[in-house]
Amino acid sequence: MTTSALTDDANYYLDITGEVCPLTFVKTKLLIEKMASGEVCEVRLRGAEPLANVPRSVRELGHLVLSLQPEPGQPEDGVHRLRLRKA
Repeated sequence: MTTSALTDDANYYLDITGEVCPLTFVKTKLLIEKMASGEVCEVRLRGAEPLANVPRSVRELGHLVLSLQPEPGQPEDGVHRLRLRKA
């Protein structure tokens, strides 16, 4: 798991492109638990299951999905960036 502060409005960054479900959400949830309410994180993910399951699970926990978009400049590799705000 990789986490670090970002210069944008994201407070944390997590790259789970090398993980498979259910570890993709487990690692995302562990990061969210460390965050303060209102903080933002950006998660890099890849694959159909993480793209469907991680945002859905984040919403089910009551957090806000700010965006889910293909990574700029690399749309063919299937990597997306999920930005979320902790409730």
